[in-house]
Amino acid sequence: MTDRLEAILTARGLDPAATAAPPPEEPVSALELADRRIPARYRGALADHPQIAAWATQIARAGRPGPAGAPGISEGGSLLIVGPTGTGKTHQAYGAIRTLLHRGVRLRWEATTSADLHARLRPSSRTGHDSERELQTLARCPLLLLDDLGAAKTSEWTEELTYRLINHRYEHLLPTLITTNLPTAELRTTLGDRVASRLAEMTERVILTGPDRRREDPVSTDRYRPSL
Repeated sequence: MTDRLEAILTARGLDPAATAAPPPEEPVSALELADRRIPARYRGALADHPQIAAWATQIARAGRPGPAGAPGISEGGSLLIVGPTGTGKTHQAYGAIRTLLHRGVRLRWEATTSADLHARLRPSSRTGHDSERELQTLARCPLLLLDDLGAAKTSEWTEELTYRLINHRYEHLLPTLITTNLPTAELRTTLGDRVASRLAEMTERVILTGPDRRREDPVSTDRYRPSL
């Protein structure tokens, strides 16, 4: 049947191989792939805060060229984005990730909230669950967004977990975006001196101020901001 069909197509001046080939797929950009992982509310996020935009520029310039010539994440500084609830900390953090991708940086990144981090790494009897491997994935990824640090209920276990994560990134100079509602004194009390000390050294502090935008406008317009 196949041979007969090919003969018919050849007789009509058509190339059987070209006819059977599927149309080429449109290439998907790194930014489009990232937007599939970014929460819907932040898919149009822009890093328009001067300090955060400057950080993204610095990280992009420091990247080492990869096989295709595009820069990849290298060693670099981190940001601690501090401010009351609703001042746009998470928006700015995801905006920084999108800015790097828009500039062509090859970027492997992870994002988690403090509460999700604890849930993700809590020991479990589930088949295939390896909390140590999960921790190492977050600790070693080239760029990590750790959102709402200090917001989850703490214990000796969570303090040690956070210390191991932060300490690895501190020692290896891995760029990290951290957001928190807590002022410095509370952060030290909540996370412990070891974590607070490393954060003070490894991060540049960015302070966001203003009213809670969620209370002012229940239907936030963040998700409708134009993409980069």
